[in-house]
Amino acid sequence: MKVLALTRYGRLGASSRLRFYQYLPGLERGGIAVTVAALSSDEYVARLYAGRRPGVASIGWDYLRRAGRLASLRRYDLLWIEKELFPGMPALVERVLSSVGLPYVVDYDDATFHRYDRSSNPLLRYVWPRKIDAVMRGAALVVAGNQYLAERAGAAGARRVEVLPTVVDPARYALRARLAGQPFTVGWMGTPVTQRYLAPLAATLARLVAEGARVRLVGADRVPEGLPSGSVELRHWAEESEADDILAFDVGIMPLDDTEWERGKCGYKLLQYMAAGRPVVASPVGVNTEIVEPGVTGLLAGPPEEWHSALTRLRDDPALRARMGEAGRRRVEAAYSLELAEPRLRALLRSASTITRRR
Repeated sequence: MKVLALTRYGRLGASSRLRFYQYLPGLERGGIAVTVAALSSDEYVARLYAGRRPGVASIGWDYLRRAGRLASLRRYDLLWIEKELFPGMPALVERVLSSVGLPYVVDYDDATFHRYDRSSNPLLRYVWPRKIDAVMRGAALVVAGNQYLAERAGAAGARRVEVLPTVVDPARYALRARLAGQPFTVGWMGTPVTQRYLAPLAATLARLVAEGARVRLVGADRVPEGLPSGSVELRHWAEESEADDILAFDVGIMPLDDTEWERGKCGYKLLQYMAAGRPVVASPVGVNTEIVEPGVTGLLAGPPEEWHSALTRLRDDPALRARMGEAGRRRVEAAYSLELAEPRLRALLRSASTITRRR
């Protein structure tokens, strides 16, 4: 079976890396030959993370390159699309694919539809508010990272919807206890784009720092305002070092705003922390409430005082941290591991191709 994977980014883009690239070796072993064609390069992602918007010409070349790639579609049994083919444009190509019987699977790990129906751009909000609904309806299969996304696909009229959580490979996360005598360390991993979620916690983290804690931020490009810079360690994110960076945490955190966009997120950083045997504290938003078992694998916290209470409870009880870390690792292995998800994805891709050909 030959599949063309039309991803949004290269490996530097987290969504593409986790929903596509990490599956490629297993799919190949299972007899599915995947050719990957990213819309945007790693250089594009690096510019975004650095706060530099790519030029119009660069984006235009990306779109032209993708359009050229579509000329070879007949060589493949199935298209595997990340979110949409041409962001910010109508779903014309997806409609054509559906009308001529070229099957495609479309994958979502966030609420891409809200970039249209909740956009600040009037063109997107009023002219194409249901663009992603059309993409979903034309797909042989919609693969959704959580139930919120799956419900939207169902409401859009998608012919088949399957929930496949974003997963981790636990083998990448060696279990290693923290060395005694080191400061209690609160850790966060993300990007310069998502570090905005730390702002409401700045005062809470500063309070913990004043009480002797340390904060490590992996992937952030600045210290949140209100935190003393000398007590915060900023670490550059790299795929090769992310597991070791998490092992330097005593607890991993995932604060989120409670909006429709955040309800579409898939909680990947929580799974990373848990895979490394670290307890977690998270906002009770969206899929976080499914991943975290309060009192077992971690704690949920809403207002700042709840965050302080949760973090001090873990700070003061090393045995509780150890128990929660062990339980979190077991939960990842049982429900969110690449080993479990890869055969299921392989079966979904095969069935989507077969069902569509019969149609």
